[in-house]
Amino acid sequence: MRDKKAVFLDRDGTIVVHEPYLSSPDQLKLLPYAAEGLRLFQKMGYFVFIITNQSGIARGFFDEERLLLIHDKLLTMLQKEGITVNGIYYCPHHTEGVVEQYKVACNCRKPKPKMILDAANKYHVDLSQSLMIGDAAVDMQAGKNAGCICVLVKSSPSDTSDELSKSADYVVQDLREAAGIFGVM
Repeated sequence: MRDKKAVFLDRDGTIVVHEPYLSSPDQLKLLPYAAEGLRLFQKMGYFVFIITNQSGIARGFFDEERLLLIHDKLLTMLQKEGITVNGIYYCPHHTEGVVEQYKVACNCRKPKPKMILDAANKYHVDLSQSLMIGDAAVDMQAGKNAGCICVLVKSSPSDTSDELSKSADYVVQDLREAAGIFGVM
């Protein structure tokens, strides 16, 4: 029975400050109100999943071992804030990659919904009651493709186009504002 709800979150630009091809744990910096928003979602009974494209692996900027170190540090940072992440799902592929084993047209890269669907199946999540929160078109499309409610994080007016804003069910400045919307629904 699928009776649980989840919040699926893009990593860069949604939870942490966007750094192009973030490749070191030392580069991680939580966005303002990210931890507060995640705590509120957990208090409301949501599972928390991170769903992230990591083409830097395919492009040879860093390897999976480095990505796991980055994610370990992120989990530690969030745990210190009282947040439990139920899972991190990432896609290391890109068709323009230089690392041959990752230079593929996969079925997991957002906007395809495989990472969301895998988490939902494992944890018996009702996708119609769940959220995909991100800062990019691929996040909104992945959420729509999975049947989620889509929330666009738009931290400044120049961040995203009006067209992108129209693709979202909700547009917010940060995760705290997102949690506030769903705390009163």
